[in-house]
Amino acid sequence: MKSTVPMIDGVQGRRNGARVWFLVHSWAALPLWMFMFFVCLTGSIATVSQEIVWLADPAVRARAPAHDAQVLGYDEILAAVNGAQPDAVVQSISRPVKSQFALSVRVGYADGTSGTLHVNPYTGEIQGAHSGFDFRQFIRALHGWLLMPFDNGFNLGWYAVSALALPMLVSLVTGLVVYKKFWRGFLRPRLRFAQGARVFWGDFHRLAGIWSIPFILIMSVTGLWFLVQATLSDLSISISTEGVPPVVAREDAPYTADGLRAPMISLDGAAAKASEHLPGLEPMFVRLPGTAYDPIMVLGRGGYPLLFERLHINPYDGDVVYVRRVSDRSGLELFTESMRPLHTGDFAGLWLKLVYFLFGVLLTMMVLSGMLIWTKRTAQATIAALRRQPQPQPVMAQEVSE
Repeated sequence: MKSTVPMIDGVQGRRNGARVWFLVHSWAALPLWMFMFFVCLTGSIATVSQEIVWLADPAVRARAPAHDAQVLGYDEILAAVNGAQPDAVVQSISRPVKSQFALSVRVGYADGTSGTLHVNPYTGEIQGAHSGFDFRQFIRALHGWLLMPFDNGFNLGWYAVSALALPMLVSLVTGLVVYKKFWRGFLRPRLRFAQGARVFWGDFHRLAGIWSIPFILIMSVTGLWFLVQATLSDLSISISTEGVPPVVAREDAPYTADGLRAPMISLDGAAAKASEHLPGLEPMFVRLPGTAYDPIMVLGRGGYPLLFERLHINPYDGDVVYVRRVSDRSGLELFTESMRPLHTGDFAGLWLKLVYFLFGVLLTMMVLSGMLIWTKRTAQATIAALRRQPQPQPVMAQEVSE
């Protein structure tokens, strides 16, 4: 007698095994969700970190003694700092984008240390100082490269954070494909509160994603550039067209009988020379010469708000020895150098910072809602798999042949 009994135990076992591997795969994505949430959260805080410092530290505020007080010139600020700290060597003076902030004056000392002084732009008073990391620098370092030290190139933290731009961009594209007629979310937004947490977070996730499309695209593209930038730098590949840094020619540097520094033009004169050479330029940063052959460097924004235009001025006769305009950059340089200000939003005042912060919080909450939805579904599937009891296997009709 010969009999054949097809059994499906093997098939069922393979299905159970596939289900287990799927659950393991799903739980393995949890660290990525948490890492994305952490980066989005710290990035949102970093956007307004300077404003947080302003609220917490009175030293960084620009307090005017009267409503009609005028800001001091660069020479008056230099004289005030030299008078208050004669042992300090002023290296640069920076005027912030937002007028409510004090000037940042970088100084060096004889023992090799350096620091930043917060100087009142109306009185020249030194209101405070810091060296090393303040909160703004800390939160930006935590967000940008996870506080990992740089050693012979970009660190692993930089690569890990910037690599998140890839899944973010993929999520944006696939979300638009999956969510049919997504533009309806702009015209008829739907956020249901009374139908349970799952429905609410699902509506919120879709709605936040729709309204954040431009912001997510900016963060994805700029983040990808940070990844490319690190790779090119570590491979010693440069796309710069700037050339050799300018210096004052040896024959143009005057000698003095006593060996002291030769008289230089005023900083206000250098700023005026820069504005004269590039009409419309607003000088916002002045760097003093570090050696006898260094020019005075003046930075300011012109017609293109994302980038600074830069001039190097002979400190002895006031001649402009080098100019770096926006138009002097190649198309690739113009694109790549715009990435950082586009990513941070720190180029047009407080209102833009608040817009970036709002969308940063929205993006953070969207990641949180996605993580909650995913975690609940995965947890439910895991519990169901653990509780599943073996079912009696169906036996197919026996085929008997004698």
